[in-house]
Amino acid sequence: MKFPPISTFTTKGFLGIFALLLFISFDSSAKKVRFLYSAVAPATQGYVKISQDKYNYYIIKIRLSNLKEAYRLKPPKLYYVVWVFDDKGYTMDLGRMDSSIRLLTKKLKASFKYSTEFKPVRIFITAEDDLSQQYPGTQEVLTTDII
Repeated sequence: MKFPPISTFTTKGFLGIFALLLFISFDSSAKKVRFLYSAVAPATQGYVKISQDKYNYYIIKIRLSNLKEAYRLKPPKLYYVVWVFDDKGYTMDLGRMDSSIRLLTKKLKASFKYSTEFKPVRIFITAEDDLSQQYPGTQEVLTTDII
């Protein structure tokens, strides 16, 4: 029984599918956790993706959509600050997060990336007036469940 020759298009299709599956398998080690619903910012949606690099540091990536500017909150604030509660029981300030309008959309988007040696247990975002605070304020905007 003779089989027809495999076309170049079919070969490229199989190679493309294989490459996609390989790419997905590398990214599958990352843990993706959605932020919980927030009464402070009900339209905001997003997630945290946590992975480890080859040096065993935890890479924290945050992606949000519909995050209104901090001055539009009630009460108004100046900044959004990202915090992590780690496996040692410490709360650490990871830095400031800004929302902005992207070029081809009117949705407010925000992204954030940070690397730490401490294993994150919970990630949360607060609205603050002062960036030099050592502890999170009381206006928690978004939080994850236990990671």
